[in-house]
Amino acid sequence: MKKLTLILFAVMAVFAGQKVAAQDKYGSGPNREECIKYLSYYSEYYKQKNYESALPNWRKAYSLCPPTASQNMFVHGTTLMTRLYNQVKDEAHKSAIVDTILTLQDQRMATYPKNRVSILNNKGQYMINYRNADAPYIYKNLNEIVDELGTQSNGGLLVNLLQATITMYRENQLTADEVIAMYDKVTANVEGATPKNEADAEDNAKAKSAIESIFADSKVASCENLIAIFGPRYEADPDNLALVSNIVKLMNTADDCASNDLYLNAVTSMYKLDPSYRSAFGLYRLNAARGNVADAAKYLEEAIASAESDEATDAQYYYEMAAFCYKNGMRGKAAEAARKAVDMDFGYAGKAYLILGNLWASATCGETVDKWARYWAAADYYQKARSADPSVADEAAASLGSVSRYYPEASEAFMYDLTKGQSYTVSCNGMTATTTVRVQ
Repeated sequence: MKKLTLILFAVMAVFAGQKVAAQDKYGSGPNREECIKYLSYYSEYYKQKNYESALPNWRKAYSLCPPTASQNMFVHGTTLMTRLYNQVKDEAHKSAIVDTILTLQDQRMATYPKNRVSILNNKGQYMINYRNADAPYIYKNLNEIVDELGTQSNGGLLVNLLQATITMYRENQLTADEVIAMYDKVTANVEGATPKNEADAEDNAKAKSAIESIFADSKVASCENLIAIFGPRYEADPDNLALVSNIVKLMNTADDCASNDLYLNAVTSMYKLDPSYRSAFGLYRLNAARGNVADAAKYLEEAIASAESDEATDAQYYYEMAAFCYKNGMRGKAAEAARKAVDMDFGYAGKAYLILGNLWASATCGETVDKWARYWAAADYYQKARSADPSVADEAAASLGSVSRYYPEASEAFMYDLTKGQSYTVSCNGMTATTTVRVQ
């Protein structure tokens, strides 16, 4: 009897083992072998980049295999669907392909949750790629993704979410208050991100710059809107650091918004509650608007010197310093700040080159060759500005045309043993540049 019992246990163990083997990641029953076969077929074609032959075999594998069969089934399927999308013309067919691409991301996330962050970011990017014209769709879906990912959201998702929000505001579907709240949200996420490497850090800086640019261009943050929204909030809670910091940040993005009482009160509160580079920058703008040049420069230097500010912010502040000092006759400081803005760049190089060109064009030089050489040096910087930043290309070209009128005749240059194209070093007003001789 004991022997029979042992035999029965052994037989049951064999059947149990067969059942487990049959229900592995490829499934069970007759579909299992077919799944393995078509996975192999499509994979071989895919490796050979024979995507037309890979597609029908992938479809078969996708219909037969459980999601656990292969994560590559979703990755490769997305690539194949993307290629197909670019080939078809029918809009209904295109829409169905997009649905498939998004479904593949959902199934992959459900089966392979360890990769959820990257898959969810990819899903958001596919929405942007294929459905960006539908602002309400982008607003709803990217908002949900960003709510889940937070500071792990890709910069592109944050930029496009803000853009969709502004589009809906312009179509009277959202209020200015809602746009400002979204700006706060995407800004907090991009600023709170922890870059994995240098490329990530650069992408985050570009996203931050794009967010600020889009928001400023939207004109949602007009003084009128900001005062109407935040005036009562400030009156109710003037010692709320988060509130006053937000007021200052938003008013810094608006044009001609540094002279009203709300800005003055918010900056003063912020500096009292938490002296920082942001509050120092706010006090710079406040003093600049009131013509307090020395104090304005002092607070801006304090903002730049802060260890808290990042490089993108410092680049902006150096450009501000260059523009402010040039406007107020502090030529040496203007040149120094402009050169630092050029070195750091972050989108400010072209504008900084323009300032350097203007400094040379207006320099006081000698009465001999240097009276022409300052215009040669200015021309160098205007050309650099035109190349560095398309947004200032027209202004740079106009300035270049302006200074070219002051080039000497070839015969005049010859009197000083100079010929066109020759290298020449000029020093004026504490500035030195090596430039190229130009003639009429």
